[in-house]
Amino acid sequence: MTRIVHVNGQFLPEDQAVVSVFDRGFLMADGVYEVTSVLGGKLIDFAGHCARLARSLAELEMQNPHTDAEWLDLHRELVARNGVVDGMVYLQVTRGNPGDRDFAYPGADTRPTVVLFTQSKPGLAENPAARTGWRVISIPDLRWGRRDIKTVQLLYPSMAKMAARKAQVDDAWFVEDGAVTEGTSNNAYIVKGHRIITRHLSEDILHGITRAAVIRLAREAQMEVVERPFTIAEAKEADEAFVTSASAFVMPVVEVDGAMIGKGTPGPVVARLREIYLEEMRKSAI
Repeated sequence: MTRIVHVNGQFLPEDQAVVSVFDRGFLMADGVYEVTSVLGGKLIDFAGHCARLARSLAELEMQNPHTDAEWLDLHRELVARNGVVDGMVYLQVTRGNPGDRDFAYPGADTRPTVVLFTQSKPGLAENPAARTGWRVISIPDLRWGRRDIKTVQLLYPSMAKMAARKAQVDDAWFVEDGAVTEGTSNNAYIVKGHRIITRHLSEDILHGITRAAVIRLAREAQMEVVERPFTIAEAKEADEAFVTSASAFVMPVVEVDGAMIGKGTPGPVVARLREIYLEEMRKSAI
């Protein structure tokens, strides 16, 4: 079956979808995106993704082309048209096509470009990696300073993921000024003495939607959460570690830079967090 995508108000077969070569997303990486997971045909934490999208657009002085209700209709229509049971919906908004290339922002009459597509991932919540855990390496964080804006400029995270692949591990953690910022496409955590430690929100990291939900659920479960930077040395001495993201949910990390974390297997705190998160997200999915 040919996948149906959405481009600027039209639902089209993917091989018929086009965007201008003058689009600023293509020329300048001048755009933002969101990825919402789908479990059982329903959208996970959708309100959070809409709120972050609006924030990212506002930070870049871009107009939001749809209301939250319209975004929801578009997501649901794509999920239905593509028969997605488990998977993701990718959304991208760019500053649009001004008709030529220029560093200056175009005028308000340039309409944003809107693209959505689905990715089917059967058994997304039953990822076998959750039973074995990820191994990660650390690399310098050389990204731009506004990581809190979820932009489409993902070249350095892509380079980091390739570095991880070459090292035959699962992912990389970025390090800046001696402390871990986050993973290539996820927020990073350690567990020490039943305390969950993760970097505080700032312009240094993405304000993860899954992060917010996991921290809320952890505190509701009477788990202590400390928001502060931690080092790779601390991670090596931790009892457990994990990452969170819209597609990995809560994923244990069992090794960093070749050093085993804890017993080298997923621990009870992370296992419980993943269980609580998936249970809550399935209940609240729309």
